[in-house]
Amino acid sequence: MRPALQPFDEALAALLGNAAPVTGTETLDTIDCDARVLAADLRSTLDVPPHDNTQMDGYAVRRADLAQASEPAPVRLPVAQRIPAGHVGRALAAGEAARIFTGGLVPDGADAIVMQEHARVEGEHVVFTGCPEPGQWIRRAGEDIRAGGVILPAGTRLSPQATGLAASVGLARLEVRRRVRVACFFTGDELAMPGEPLRPGAIYNSNRFVLVSLLRRLGCVVHDLGNVPDSLPDTRDALRRAAAGNDLIVTSGGVSVGEEDHVKPAVQAEGELRMWQIAMKPGKPLAYGRVRRGPDGQAERGGAPVAGGGQGAGGDCAHFIGLPGNPVSSFVTFVLMVRPFVLRLQGAVDVAPRTLPMRADFDWPKPDRRREFLRVRINERGGLERFPNQSSAVLTSTVWGDGLVDNPPQQPVAPGDVVRYLPFAALLN
Repeated sequence: MRPALQPFDEALAALLGNAAPVTGTETLDTIDCDARVLAADLRSTLDVPPHDNTQMDGYAVRRADLAQASEPAPVRLPVAQRIPAGHVGRALAAGEAARIFTGGLVPDGADAIVMQEHARVEGEHVVFTGCPEPGQWIRRAGEDIRAGGVILPAGTRLSPQATGLAASVGLARLEVRRRVRVACFFTGDELAMPGEPLRPGAIYNSNRFVLVSLLRRLGCVVHDLGNVPDSLPDTRDALRRAAAGNDLIVTSGGVSVGEEDHVKPAVQAEGELRMWQIAMKPGKPLAYGRVRRGPDGQAERGGAPVAGGGQGAGGDCAHFIGLPGNPVSSFVTFVLMVRPFVLRLQGAVDVAPRTLPMRADFDWPKPDRRREFLRVRINERGGLERFPNQSSAVLTSTVWGDGLVDNPPQQPVAPGDVVRYLPFAALLN
């Protein structure tokens, strides 16, 4: 009797529970840190902004000078100085105004800014017909960031905005986790590479292009071992080569129950299999385990079952994740299971994609007993339409679509229902 399929959430939690961050860091120029994960908290070296400055082009004034200003009784002040951004003006005396430009430092004595649209220039003077509120249009020193405060915690996966934030407080170099090293290979005697003649019964290996590209997008150092023949000795040899010097092994194909599916027994021979078959569609035959390494970093041949496990290259084991061979199954299991696992290995804290409630403009009257991930896209009416053919072999659906509907087991969908939408934009980077 086959064991029960493991629920998706339970399987993902178990998978992530094995993904301790890799050891080792490097210090890089801040401009080269996009998509890297911080190894330590970032603290600001200064207040931001460092000085009071203006949010608007206008005039720096003393409110006391404009207390009686009104439409019938305007106040006329001389423009005593001009303060562009990056320049320091002199203290503002009573009875005068300063022309000031966005980002300009507010001169001592000024306590408000009047927008240029609310003033009238008359030669060397400026006319006001009202009194501004205290501090109007002034950005106060430190109102965004205080010196010494944590601006980005350890475990943050840096975005372009985050690198800009680090630069804004003068941090030229950042300590980040080293890149995760991933080996991948693809099993199947039927696989051919583009450019080769397609012999009878063969198919071109699209999974290799999809998975290698996805791993590179995540910032991994990828060792692509290519196609591996359908045999247990060849698969075991590939696992030993893949374990050497890598933190993670990702394979595609060979994890089902057929006589030519050799990945599962090969992992059991070279290490251990900890998880197999998930209650998700597409993607049921996903496997997780570990592959031994020898003391010199090379995988051992034979031996006792693995106890515990290494955390990344240089430990006792390399992590192993085996994906299904069908192209959509391989893609979906990668973005939902492998991606958060890799992010956790990188040291990222936030690895869960956010779902959006969206209106279904389709029906799905015969749901599966497994949790389903349907290929959809947003239509011009702001709802979701479904790709007609949800077969796990139809890679076209992943190009046509812009996301997935995360549909609970045995949950039918009717037009107008609110469903959980996972945009590819959140899953592919």
